[in-house]
Amino acid sequence: MNLYNTYIEEIEARKAEGLHAKPIDDAALTREIVAQIKDASHPDRAGSVKFFIYNTLPGTTSAAGEKAKFLKEIILGGTIVPEITPKFAFELLSHMKGGPSVEVLLDLALSDDMTVAQPAAEVLKTQVFLYEDDTNRIEEAFKAGNAVAKDILESYSDAEFFTKLPEVNEEIKVVTYIAAEGDISTDLLSPGNQAHSRSDRELHGKCLITELAQQEIQALKLQHPDKQVMLVAEKGTMGVGSSRMSGINNVALWTGKQASPYVPFVNYAPIVAGTNGISPIFLTTVGVTGGVGVDLKNWVKKVDVDGKPILNNDGNPILEQKYSVETGTVLTINTKYKKLFNEAGDEELADMEASFTPQKVEFMRAGGSYAIVFGKKLQSFACEALGIPLKSAFAPAKEITHAGQGLTAVEKIFNANSVGVTPGTILHAGSDARVKVNIVGSQDTTGLMTSQELEAMAATRLSPSVDGAYQSGCHTASVWDLKAQANTPRLMAFMHKFGLITARDPKGVYHAMTDVIHKVLNDLTVDDWAIIIGGDSHTRMSKGVAFGADSGTVALALATGEATMPVPESVKVVFKGQMADHMDFRDVVHATQTQMLQQFGENVFQGRIIEVHIGTLLADQAFTFTDWSAEMKAKASICISEDDTLVQSLELAKGRIQTMINKGMDNDAEMLQGLVEIADARIMQIRSGKKPALTPDENAKYFAEVVVNLDAIDEPMIADPDVTNADISKRYTHDTIRPISYYKAEKKVDLGFVGSCMVHKGDIKIVAQMLRNLEKANGDVEFKAPLIVAAPTYNIIDELKEEGDWSVLQKYSGFEFDDDDPKQNARTEYDNILYLERPGCNLCMGNQEKAAKGDTVLATSTRLFKGRVVEDSDEKAGESLLASTPVVVLSAILGRTPAIEEYKTAVEGIDLTKFAPPTQKPNGTRSLHF
Repeated sequence: MNLYNTYIEEIEARKAEGLHAKPIDDAALTREIVAQIKDASHPDRAGSVKFFIYNTLPGTTSAAGEKAKFLKEIILGGTIVPEITPKFAFELLSHMKGGPSVEVLLDLALSDDMTVAQPAAEVLKTQVFLYEDDTNRIEEAFKAGNAVAKDILESYSDAEFFTKLPEVNEEIKVVTYIAAEGDISTDLLSPGNQAHSRSDRELHGKCLITELAQQEIQALKLQHPDKQVMLVAEKGTMGVGSSRMSGINNVALWTGKQASPYVPFVNYAPIVAGTNGISPIFLTTVGVTGGVGVDLKNWVKKVDVDGKPILNNDGNPILEQKYSVETGTVLTINTKYKKLFNEAGDEELADMEASFTPQKVEFMRAGGSYAIVFGKKLQSFACEALGIPLKSAFAPAKEITHAGQGLTAVEKIFNANSVGVTPGTILHAGSDARVKVNIVGSQDTTGLMTSQELEAMAATRLSPSVDGAYQSGCHTASVWDLKAQANTPRLMAFMHKFGLITARDPKGVYHAMTDVIHKVLNDLTVDDWAIIIGGDSHTRMSKGVAFGADSGTVALALATGEATMPVPESVKVVFKGQMADHMDFRDVVHATQTQMLQQFGENVFQGRIIEVHIGTLLADQAFTFTDWSAEMKAKASICISEDDTLVQSLELAKGRIQTMINKGMDNDAEMLQGLVEIADARIMQIRSGKKPALTPDENAKYFAEVVVNLDAIDEPMIADPDVTNADISKRYTHDTIRPISYYKAEKKVDLGFVGSCMVHKGDIKIVAQMLRNLEKANGDVEFKAPLIVAAPTYNIIDELKEEGDWSVLQKYSGFEFDDDDPKQNARTEYDNILYLERPGCNLCMGNQEKAAKGDTVLATSTRLFKGRVVEDSDEKAGESLLASTPVVVLSAILGRTPAIEEYKTAVEGIDLTKFAPPTQKPNGTRSLHF
């Protein structure tokens, strides 16, 4: 039994790391285990029984198929296992949650042997992860007169799988643990540089915060065995930056409850809190696991007699503490009154109405949102099959309508894609909505988790209602190390079989693509009325409306073609004035955030849609704005385009999709060809006037309106992590944005990075043109700091080669990627040269490449989180400052931030982004970004 012995060897190796046995997902190993269980004299029989019961993964894993088959054999008496009685076998099947286990239960329930049919039916009544093949069997048996099938359908029609679950406890006692002061990014909960281990939940759990924090959390649990640890972001927001299912999995692993005694390392019901609540995209992930998100509001702005905030010397509001959540504080959450109380329960500290909406309480009761989504579909199916009216057991969707009020752009999209809404109802912001999802993206560092989620919910193929779905390889593009070699092909094979377009072809027909997922999704989105879900916080398309999501929500969208969420409020962003010729559009984006804070004194974008009236910019350029909206803490962003601009963007997308088809990337369902046809149809609608580009109604209602004055943007801006700010809570936020003159041309830059999803073809052309200019002026170009350039896609590189720009970059490069001989090791030390890196996320992801510890990095990236791009050294905090491409390039050449006049000279004659408010005529010349 070679596989079993290898497994035992792996267990011994994991013990040295303080780990338990890895869960089993392999059919061949499970077959060996079953054979050893059947052999009464086998020396490893006892261990095999233990592994079979407690360590074999459920769902549609190949191991689950073998486990379900053996349990059926035991139930039918074909094999007698003293440790697993038929009754216990049924219990084990009930914890397997679908796929092979449901198939076995249906075999038994619909058989003529009532001694097994009845108990099988009772287990089936508790299951919700049924698909069309399963429900068709039940319906056919019912129509044939099978009484057990009728009994099962009647149970489903009453949603007994939900109504018989225990209610949520009226009181939840918690003990606090402050994870950090200030905004907590999901990098603290699940660091990007540990992305390779996310699918190994126990191993990945060791990267939560710090080892010391883990010990302190364990100590709190021992001191308070009757309470749950609540993780707190003091003076900040919890979970900014991304949805990151691995982050909430880690929190649940250390502070939550075990979902099943027979499924290792899968916990649920974590409780997380923040002074300023939970980041919207992370809050969705909390709901996936049936957890609780708490908006503490324990620090408030100090105000004067007129009610205006009192500012400190830095111009920031002074905060005063309403109540303490110091580590070890015991609090009481009352789910009935939806309030947070002190330990005794006699002093109200915070309102928790938003944490306990009827829908969120259902998630908590069911152990997560998936069970509710599938449960609703199952109840509807049963009622239809029985021919009876649906009396939903679930909280009715909140349908908010304001008579006479127009619709914002996002409200229009949600209404157009809504499912199950009362006929004739118009949904406004605040409504709950089930919506059809058009485009779904899965990225590679969360993809293995998405595949696990699909297996856990027993899904085997892509929902036919999804127009386009893509699995990327960009987050692990830089280094083809042993981890990537082990994980990536396995992921691509799974997703290809599931029905996605994959960056790497399991059959080896086309060249492996490491194109940045957001760029690909931006091209695959060929309808401005589309809804997009992607496994990354920067799923922020400039057509349609896109939502970054955790790996589980991505899995749900892939399996069902739907998503459920409230219709968000919107903030309208308009522009006035004229953009200076020497400015890059990245500076307009930074100015939007800065001017918004100046106008409102607080971040009105947080948790809302940014509806940006940007009409004259093509989708590639507009993506710079929508991409950054994640850093503005917005839920998503919508671009309002003029008709002609949208048509140009769709034609560009069509061309790129056709290139993918020409490379052989289309699948058997011809998904890519289908997208080309959707684009053609949309272009025809726009040109004919039948359905112009998406615009809001004139009488739409907005939470706020931000007016960006382009005339006020006179020098490039840098988003600074402000690592030395005396107020820890102000460090590593994206709100500290400064003009380059602030640095007086004195701030040393150790490394420059042009790459990530924030750049496109025009940015790489700018690099080439700046090198031409400097070479012409000085005879040569000398880098005083390394410059890393990572193009977003291979198509861009091909176009740059044709247009003569790539050869300029090659001339100054000391390293150029080679797909035939990819790097085996991550680079952490750099020479003062230009590095042409493989398309992909590169430094921005932080899981492979890193800057040297303590470096000051100037990047076009989006991430300035602590430790992401650069870690601290013993002597100096690492800094990741964010700026436009020309600023980054010039800073690498100078080895410092430039003076404004140096910058103007360097970009003279280069067409940067041309942008004018839609009410004005755009500049006549076309920039390098076209």
